[in-house]
Amino acid sequence: MGKDYLLAIDNGTQSVRALIFDLHGHLVDKAQVDITSYQSPQPGWVENDPGEFWAALGTACQRLWANTRIPKSSIRGVVITTQRGTTINLDSQGQPLRPAIVWLDQRRADANPKLAWWWELALRAIGMRETIRYFAREAEANWIAQHQPEIWARTDKFLLLSGYLNYRFTGRFVDSAASQVGYIPFDYKRGRWASAHDWKWQCLPITREMLPELMAAGAQLGCVSAAAARDTGIPEGLPVIAGAADKACEVLGAGCLTPEVACLSYGTAATINTTTPHYLEATPFIPPFQAAVPRHYNTEIQITRGFWMVNWFREQFGLHEEIEARKRGVTPESLFDELVNAVPPGSMGLMLQPFWNPGIKIPGPEAKGAVIGFGEVHTRAHLYRAILEGLAYALRDGRERIERRSGRRIERVRVSGGGSQSDAAMQITANIFNLPTERPHLYETSGLGAAIIAAVGLGLHPDFATAVREMTRVGQVFSPEAQHVHIYEQLYEKVYCRMYQRLQPLYQEIREITGYPGPEQ
Repeated sequence: MGKDYLLAIDNGTQSVRALIFDLHGHLVDKAQVDITSYQSPQPGWVENDPGEFWAALGTACQRLWANTRIPKSSIRGVVITTQRGTTINLDSQGQPLRPAIVWLDQRRADANPKLAWWWELALRAIGMRETIRYFAREAEANWIAQHQPEIWARTDKFLLLSGYLNYRFTGRFVDSAASQVGYIPFDYKRGRWASAHDWKWQCLPITREMLPELMAAGAQLGCVSAAAARDTGIPEGLPVIAGAADKACEVLGAGCLTPEVACLSYGTAATINTTTPHYLEATPFIPPFQAAVPRHYNTEIQITRGFWMVNWFREQFGLHEEIEARKRGVTPESLFDELVNAVPPGSMGLMLQPFWNPGIKIPGPEAKGAVIGFGEVHTRAHLYRAILEGLAYALRDGRERIERRSGRRIERVRVSGGGSQSDAAMQITANIFNLPTERPHLYETSGLGAAIIAAVGLGLHPDFATAVREMTRVGQVFSPEAQHVHIYEQLYEKVYCRMYQRLQPLYQEIREITGYPGPEQ
């Protein structure tokens, strides 16, 4: 067993990573290529040439082979995990018709779909009609069909990034059911394309023939083609295993297999997830996503602009730390932790509500971010700490919603993503959740989760429970500090939980006066 290795490709938002894991969850070698090819033709738009994703993936793999001692003959399979919701149009020859629309893109379709009368009656009866309008406006396919009809007319296949990369690897239009997260006609409960009479088909211009064949996570999608082997250096004929979306893989790679352990992802989008064998809508009428483990679900609640806010702060206010880090020969992250630790818990009453992007239900489409409680004592350090605290408050609120809907308590949390590398962020989370907060042994949890899927799919571990036991473990644990838990409990219950309700009418007034956020934001 010790001589078997797995190659995981993690195509995130900021970079592509090629990762070799052994069957004990050790990251043996790694190569990373930043994605710098994103374009923004108009404010709020985010696009990328699909070929650039493949080129970055190929470069990462070639760098990996140039620097690893692991023989290619020891690699048993390759598995892909990707950012979610990024869409690609291909023509009948499998060539991209336009740039990929990246999940961060904010364009909106002008859509108010006309459904069959029975759907109209049913959806209005349960108060879901506005949710349908939101779905239709958000759908990239609707925007393309409306604004670029000639491209839509030539579209033969409409894929998520995972489906595109699997096509480039195998030459087949096939993808993992656990990678289907987006505004597409997918049945999240059954893990397959929606039935012919589902309302989603009436909201979208997509036909079934445009979509790939779906297979369960862990199934073999095909083999590495000769063309892919030339581009990546991966051996031709190597099995390509169906992976899962990056967040689903993070949950698995953090070892969160049961509902009492929550996985917090401190990435570009911040999320709280649990894994359950039962279909559970943490927010009514908003489906859970397919988990990386077949026939399981992730009860995800997301803060869309999550740790993007931390990067925003660093870009706008962090020049001093960047310069000082170069002088000292340390990482900027260590100095930002110093900034946080210079401020007392609670940030002297500075409270941040991290609704930088409007939502569909909680928060609603009128939502905005807010910072309240400013006084003369506050500095940029207080604002930075308030960002970390605000994200933890929002995710704690998500935890309580999951607990109410499931009837089960979350007993501990594990934190993955870039933000998990900050000791200050970890300790703040432990104190606000008042729960032991665990850092997985490995930072690359998304890649590790993908490798676990491959290990089970290839029969190198007999089942997911065994693979998780053998390949994941807890690293550092941050325990709640009683004196700080007390102040956070009061601020959360008496201030944070009331902020949205109190500010919502003002957000609505701002929306009506300025038109922002509107259909195009």
